[in-house]
Amino acid sequence: MGKLKSSCYLITVILLFCQLLISIDTYAQISPGDLSEAHSHLEGMSHCTDCHTLGEKVSNDKCLNCHTLLKERVINSLGFHSSKEISGKECIVCHSDHHGRKFEMIRFDKDKFDHKLTGYNLSGAHAKLDCSKCHRKEFISNMEISNKNYTFLGLNTDCISCHNDYHKKTLPFECIKCHDFNAFKPAMGFDHNNTKFILKGKHADVECVKCHKVSTINGSKFQEFSGVEFASCTNCHKDPHDNKFGQNCTQCHNEQSFVVVGTLNNFDHNRTNFKLVDKHVNLDCKKCHKNKLTDPVRHANCFDCHEDYHRGELITQTYKPDCNECHTTKGFIGSLYTIEKHNNSEFKLEGAHMATPCFVCHKKKERWEFGNMGTKCYQCHEDIHKGKINSKYYPNQSCESCHNPNYWAMVSFDHNSTEYKLEGKHRDVGCRQCHFKPTTDGNFVQRFTNLKDNCAECHKDQHYKQFESNGVTDCFTCHDYNNWKANKFDHNKSRFVLDGKHQNVPCASCHKPKQLGNETYVLYKLNEFKCEDCH
Repeated sequence: MGKLKSSCYLITVILLFCQLLISIDTYAQISPGDLSEAHSHLEGMSHCTDCHTLGEKVSNDKCLNCHTLLKERVINSLGFHSSKEISGKECIVCHSDHHGRKFEMIRFDKDKFDHKLTGYNLSGAHAKLDCSKCHRKEFISNMEISNKNYTFLGLNTDCISCHNDYHKKTLPFECIKCHDFNAFKPAMGFDHNNTKFILKGKHADVECVKCHKVSTINGSKFQEFSGVEFASCTNCHKDPHDNKFGQNCTQCHNEQSFVVVGTLNNFDHNRTNFKLVDKHVNLDCKKCHKNKLTDPVRHANCFDCHEDYHRGELITQTYKPDCNECHTTKGFIGSLYTIEKHNNSEFKLEGAHMATPCFVCHKKKERWEFGNMGTKCYQCHEDIHKGKINSKYYPNQSCESCHNPNYWAMVSFDHNSTEYKLEGKHRDVGCRQCHFKPTTDGNFVQRFTNLKDNCAECHKDQHYKQFESNGVTDCFTCHDYNNWKANKFDHNKSRFVLDGKHQNVPCASCHKPKQLGNETYVLYKLNEFKCEDCH
């Protein structure tokens, strides 16, 4: 109890002495100098024992009682102050004070500082950084420390404490599992084969951005790595088949190449837009799929695959027929082209044309021909009258002026429109009898123009010029058009009038046959009329 009283007395004396010194303005003579800016709040005699122990030097315990965060790290053997280089040293050795307000208590050679002593080794790109790049107030999460103007404490080793979280909390914060300290890209520690989606075949060569899309979130770039759907190929790839074959693409395709199709034994082509029937069923796939089986094949029309046998001859400005209008998938032989369809064309089938086989008109040579056939008779049939008939009766070789398709030999020409009207028996005579003159070689010569209207032009003079006058025999003196009998002949107007018994005598009794070379004719024109010439 006596010692306690002695100590209290001594403290009281010292305090009174210090107060006396202050009062007589002797403080400046006792203090070594002004405290630094950080300790300026401790200026004055009343705060000496905040850092100093009476009669002793500055106490580490007093320093750490104030710098509690550092004390906690030292107790837990963390950081630079717990390293083998610093452990056991007095704080005053590195952090002396009373050197003025501008004095920096934290001083060291930054270029030679071994950061490993802090417990955080600088490697890769970090080793090249200036200290101020990391030791910044905005990177300190502890509010107590972040309020300090000057400190190297308060940083933690999580990457996102200094770096922006590029992945926006979609991935764990253990950045070092994928990235290293040399560069953020590429992520050298990342192995896609350790994920739920192992990269096989062509997937191994695909750029990441093809699957992991880049977007912008809150004004900053973001690439989606977590939550990417991959259960089905169509999560990434557009289904070119529009779900006709389901979503299990691996039934036909593999990761090595989408265009290399595997076994097609179970492939049902009828689930496509083009069902295989008839001749198409047994075709080799490459007959239609020339390059890749996955390449789209045009199939709306037959000529999308098949060569146009008709070489475009059926195509017009307004009409482009497809093969299936005449043919079927059973084969190109045969035709569905009906008479009704033909009658809707430029050439309507009538009469004998309806019974004419197609090949008669459309396959006159080796190939079938359908285009540019023409609609005029002479374009299919030989025009035997060309240059033989006056154009006014035969304009533009118009066969239909006389003929019709029902029966070609049936002529409906109006002969009365010519200079020679048909009368009597002439109306029943076929055109050929007058207009086709046989020749000795079995052919004939057409005669339509420059015909004379005398009988001898067509008929043989059976009287061998007996009645010729001035080189012309006028048959109408005796005959008419109704028959060849001499109905107009009146014997009494001849040089020998019939009277008496002569009226009943047959003509042949007086008019005897006469031989002229190989020809025989009846002599009608007698020069002598004496009784003894006949009796």
